[in-house]
Amino acid sequence: MKINHQLNSRSLITLAGTVGVGKSTLTKTLAEALNFNTSFEKVENNPYLEDYYSDFKSWSFHLQIYFLAERFKEQKKMYETNCGYVQDRSIYEDVGIFAKLQYDNNNMTDRDYETYCSLFEAMISSPYFPKPDVLIYIDGELPQIIKRIEERGREMEVTTPNSFWIDLHTRYNEWISTFNVCPILHLDINSYDCHNVDSIKEIINCLEKLQKEPELNYIKL
Repeated sequence: MKINHQLNSRSLITLAGTVGVGKSTLTKTLAEALNFNTSFEKVENNPYLEDYYSDFKSWSFHLQIYFLAERFKEQKKMYETNCGYVQDRSIYEDVGIFAKLQYDNNNMTDRDYETYCSLFEAMISSPYFPKPDVLIYIDGELPQIIKRIEERGREMEVTTPNSFWIDLHTRYNEWISTFNVCPILHLDINSYDCHNVDSIKEIINCLEKLQKEPELNYIKL
């Protein structure tokens, strides 16, 4: 499904939201509709992810450094290709949510957390680091999100205690309330349908408004 739109041809639309809200599905749908490229989080061949879920304390720093490096490489590629992109997950979530969660839970030392934050600050100050034109934040009720995680069936996620998902969900709500890097389109997981053309058109119309109207920085569907 291709949809005519008025977005800048080099726009960067970044999706954010906790695990299981449907970022990857919407990323694919929007990229196809806009005729943009996609940028996905590396999960399948991640050398640390399974170890991380089985032992947060031993592997949190390693995983976060890996994600930081991979995201920076993606940001540099997007900068150099001069194309429109829809990006699955933002680098801002790494430092503002995942790394801080593990630091707060004593799974990352002061030294490691400070090193990680220093690397993050150096990366986002680079000229190779394009900021999103709009951040699409996907949210929903926690029981429905946990049900989606269970239905997806990744063993490392299914065996993770619910307390982790509860903490993560709370932190996402706190994080988005202070996010000010770019305008935000806030979607509830029940407010749109990736298989419905009119639903995707509504999302694109909101993206156009947020890009074109400088005084507008937040829309919720």
